[in-house]
Amino acid sequence: MSVSPPIWDLTGLQLAERYRSGQVRPSDAVAAIQHRIAAYNPAINAIIAQDDASLKKAAHASDARWQAGQPLSPLDGVPITIKDNIHVAGLPARWGSRAHEHDRPDTDEPAVRRLRAAGLLVLGKTNVPEFTLQGYTDNALFGPTFNPLAPGRTPGGSTGGGAAAVAAGFGPIAIGTDGGGSVRRPAAHCGLWGFKPSIGTIARAGGFPAILHDFEVIGPIARDAADLAAVLAILAGPDDADPRTRGAYGPAAPLPARPRILAFDTIGDAPVDPTIATAFARFIRDLEALGWPVTTAAEPFDAARAGAVWQTVAQAGLAWHIGRHLADRQTGENARKMVEAGMALSSADYVEALAGAQQLRTEARDLFQHTDLLMSPTIAALAWDARQPYPETIDAQPVGPRGHAIFTAWANVAGLPALNVPLAWTEGGGGIGVQVIAAPGRDRALIDFATSVLPPLAPAPLIPSRILP
Repeated sequence: MSVSPPIWDLTGLQLAERYRSGQVRPSDAVAAIQHRIAAYNPAINAIIAQDDASLKKAAHASDARWQAGQPLSPLDGVPITIKDNIHVAGLPARWGSRAHEHDRPDTDEPAVRRLRAAGLLVLGKTNVPEFTLQGYTDNALFGPTFNPLAPGRTPGGSTGGGAAAVAAGFGPIAIGTDGGGSVRRPAAHCGLWGFKPSIGTIARAGGFPAILHDFEVIGPIARDAADLAAVLAILAGPDDADPRTRGAYGPAAPLPARPRILAFDTIGDAPVDPTIATAFARFIRDLEALGWPVTTAAEPFDAARAGAVWQTVAQAGLAWHIGRHLADRQTGENARKMVEAGMALSSADYVEALAGAQQLRTEARDLFQHTDLLMSPTIAALAWDARQPYPETIDAQPVGPRGHAIFTAWANVAGLPALNVPLAWTEGGGGIGVQVIAAPGRDRALIDFATSVLPPLAPAPLIPSRILP
């Protein structure tokens, strides 16, 4: 006899189907998830701000719409979380920093407006590292967030709170940002799907300053590809608040059923955890056994140049923000070091970095004349201690602060759509993912491919109750 999964373990579209049939109301889903949050968030520390009164009111309004057969969207009444660097009216926006400890915006960013207009329910804000510039999730305000799949270890960053929330059953969808892999890597560490759109797919305006230029975009994390597609359909599209969106997410030719794939398993001579390398190699062999045309080669881009561009923009952007707006406020050690490095840069250095980004974008466009998809591991290291900013060694070799993040930042600098597909999970080390990158602007084709072709090749979504008590 089959047992129905608990409400908190359903995907967004599964919840909506139960709303449609009358089996469950949005207010029932909210109550079940809030009970789950009360039981496990103290240990995981994923959600750091809530507005229960507004949530209850919004849930009852969704109840009424479903009862009348007039939902605002296919995800009306689905509870979601929002990353704490995205402005949500009525909730704090602290960016993981004491410097923004008292910030409370009175307006929504465009993405949040779209979500509310579609009837989705904001459960709360999720934890981040300070200024969302690190690959783990800890800060002086709230402390570390823990990976529900790997007790004591990090969910990654900087959308670590969002990924941990979805993996723990605190809502089926998290809305985060990805400036150098910050959606894809946490999704991989937590056994989830995560999508980084092209620049301009989802509007950005009215929030915190864009210290990462246009490298950082809003993207969702979910338990399956179908939810990614459903929420992206709500978030994407033209918005007068951001002129870049006017041509975004338009129709694109679908990817072939067996696309031309260029696969790479490391960056230069950088180490990759053997467990990750083995899982990725097995995945590529499976594709080849199915007759997919796969070419295995070195990374087809200049990773060192992309990394230097990213670092210059990040350091200069943070130095500008703190120097201009927060000079008298307290920040953490990592931020202070980045500011010192940024202050040593010249305006010519910054312009040179932007010129380098444009050159990388031109090269990326040309690359996709000869291949349909790039595939690599998403992460180079399994989840490490949640209180450590980064693993100091990978495969017994010493690495620096970005050693675990070698695969992801190029897609941000090049402005490409990129997807994490959950590939495997480990005993004690969290999840492993494969990164799939498509040509600029082919977001819709990549998402359609993810929902129709990739799911049978990936493991089923992890049920959080297998990990949590």
